[in-house]
Amino acid sequence: MNLCTDPAFATLQPLLMERMARLGAEIHAAQFATFLDPLLREIIKQGFTEAGAHEGTVWLVDAAGESLEPAHTVGPHAEKIVGQFKQPLGSGLISMVFATEQPFLENEVPRNAQQSKLLDSQLDVQTHSLIAVPFHFLNACRGVVSCVRFKSPNGGAGGPPGFHAIHLGHVQRATALLSQLLEYRLLSRTVGWTCE
Repeated sequence: MNLCTDPAFATLQPLLMERMARLGAEIHAAQFATFLDPLLREIIKQGFTEAGAHEGTVWLVDAAGESLEPAHTVGPHAEKIVGQFKQPLGSGLISMVFATEQPFLENEVPRNAQQSKLLDSQLDVQTHSLIAVPFHFLNACRGVVSCVRFKSPNGGAGGPPGFHAIHLGHVQRATALLSQLLEYRLLSRTVGWTCE
């Protein structure tokens, strides 16, 4: 079975690629929620659960290109995060992951000088461990998927168990599935396979 590009579609490919790139650039936190059906929500939630995270968030670049906005959060603070917070791109570990497009795992977040304490202060929590991975879709890094473990207020000097490479793998797999299914949904709508 040879699945090369059909010559009949070759002339349409540049137009389709340009349309998909424009569409990707238009998807920000508010629009992202409209694409999250129960399957995509479950994929994200399962990745965070398998990692043993207390909370997890999908971040997207805002329309101005100045901040990362929470587009979807799974956890106890979801209502205080989505639509209520922006992380400036010039500071913080999440912004670092977006800029470098490299996955990141940190089990001593309070000791990391690059941590932005803006969200922790707003939520009155202390992030102890963090996993963050770049979120690519439609041929560009458009955000970050992160999850955290919080330090208990009465947990003493230590913190919760840290994340390990296997936990990072769970989040990377969930992010890749989310990306591929989102791309399929966007392509399907663009070419008229479905009009959800």
